[in-house]
Amino acid sequence: MTRWTARDLPDLTGRTVLVTGAGRGLGLITARELARAGARVVLGVRDIGRGRQAVAGMFGDFDVRRLDVADLSSVRAFAAGWHGDIDVLINNAGVMDIPAARTPDGLDLQTATNHTGPFLLTTLLLDHITDRVVHVTSELHRQGRIDVADLDWRTRDYNPMGAYQASKLAVVLFSLELQRRLDASGRRVRSVLASPGIARTSLAAHSRSNVINRLTFLTNDPERGALSVLYAATQDVPGNAYVGPDGLGGLRGWPELRKQSRAGLDPGLARRVWDATAELAGTVPVR
Repeated sequence: MTRWTARDLPDLTGRTVLVTGAGRGLGLITARELARAGARVVLGVRDIGRGRQAVAGMFGDFDVRRLDVADLSSVRAFAAGWHGDIDVLINNAGVMDIPAARTPDGLDLQTATNHTGPFLLTTLLLDHITDRVVHVTSELHRQGRIDVADLDWRTRDYNPMGAYQASKLAVVLFSLELQRRLDASGRRVRSVLASPGIARTSLAAHSRSNVINRLTFLTNDPERGALSVLYAATQDVPGNAYVGPDGLGGLRGWPELRKQSRAGLDPGLARRVWDATAELAGTVPVR
């Protein structure tokens, strides 16, 4: 079987790709490979200095801009300052299994970073996007349980891994509802999902979950983990496609088209999550 790698990337000359959380890990690898293939890559990072240092000496056209997806004012400022087309938006920034904390907006930090902030960024930039939005999710969305009435963990006891799983299920549902709205409006923009499996990056390394730590022998190295994102960003896949590793349980391997969980394909739940997230983000849902 032919294994797809970064060497199979098409010529991306003339295309602009925005990658959030691209200062390290999977995001940085994704940015590097897209630039190598000719794309202009915009890195949305919290620390511009570190972002510039990360790409220093790399081949390609990089534009480093400040963007903290957990801070809604930062998201709004970034979107307001954007001019021109974005061919591909890659919502890569994320945190995993962290202690309870609140953002400057009073939102749950983990949910805001993984879902609420990317939701706001995508909806604000949508008129600029010409090709697709790639949402980086996780196979752990399959264990996610969504409480639409309490997406932000205000009334429930906070569970770090449960919040992570729920946020990644919310990402999957966001893709589903976004694609429905794009189709209904007649736009030829795709919303697609990418799961890197469990990649050996700082994200997983910082997890306090014993389950994650026991699965290290089943993990992808970061280079291979980024392949699902690169594939989803550049290959001719259908709207709401789910790209993930082809190995056991989708934890490691080479990119292929897979299937979301049953909950991740529930259109009614997707619409309710959209509306609840829009309320958290202070936006009006677009019908």
